[in-house]
Formats: sequence, structure tokens, C-alpha cells
Amino acid sequence: MATTACFIIVSRNDIPIYEAEVGVAAKREDAAQLHQFILHAALDIVQDLAWTTSAMYLKSVDRFNELVVSVYVTAGHILYILDYFIVEIKIVFMLLHDSRNDDGIKSFFQEVHELYIKTLLNPLYLPGSRITSSHFDTKVRALARKYL
Repeated sequence: MATTACFIIVSRNDIPIYEAEVGVAAKREDAAQLHQFILHAALDIVQDLAWTTSAMYLKSVDRFNELVVSVYVTAGHILYILDYFIVEIKIVFMLLHDSRNDDGIKSFFQEVHELYIKTLLNPLYLPGSRITSSHFDTKVRALARKYL
């Protein structure tokens, strides 16, 4: 497992709907804020890259010191109907890490994407809202231990 890893799912308007520190590094007091800052700073790069390629896994898009930001975007836009309006949500999975395991990171993203789709199928979940399910969190952390 990567010694430092922070995973985030970002929804429409750059709103984080899920965040997890999944690394095994010793926790610094300001680490969570630093990780959020790095990931949110990379969102502009992701916006630009998402329009230039049809690939879902964008690999490494940004670096900060020894940390790397890897990104996975959904294949298209997720549409759902809310009170007779069609709302468009683009989902971005971002991982801040210090490892070089591209195959493991890609597999992690693919399985988390599948897990997210299962969450969307839950009739009690409102797409684009914060994911607070302990089951989802447990599965994401297990996938991080498996692949990162």
C-alpha cells in the first residue's frame, strides 16, 4: 500500500462527495488540509484534459513534491431526472499518492467506479449528494489495501 494516499470523489461544480485518507503514513496535523488543497488545485488540469481525450483513466495529471495526482473520470455524463428536470453530473475520481503502481491504481479506480454505480442504484441515494454509507467507505478502504 502507498504510504501516503488520499482518495476523493468530486461531483458537479467541483463539490467533493466522498473523501478518505487511505494511506498508512504517520498522520501529520495538517496533512488532510494539504491533501485537499493539492487535489482541488489539480481540478483545473482535469477539466482541460477531460475534453482532449476519450480515456477514462487519465493517469498522472499533476505532481506536488513527491506526491502524484492520478485521475479517473466517468465515461460520459451521468444524467438523472429530478423534479422533471434533467441534471447533468460529471464524476471525477482523484487519488493523491506516492506510489508508481499504475496497474493497481487503474484497477482501484475501476472497482470504485463499479461500487459508485451500485450506490447510484440505491433509491435512497440522491445522485450528487455526499456519500455517507459506512459500507461504501469500508469497501473503498478494502480496495485501497488490495490495489495501492
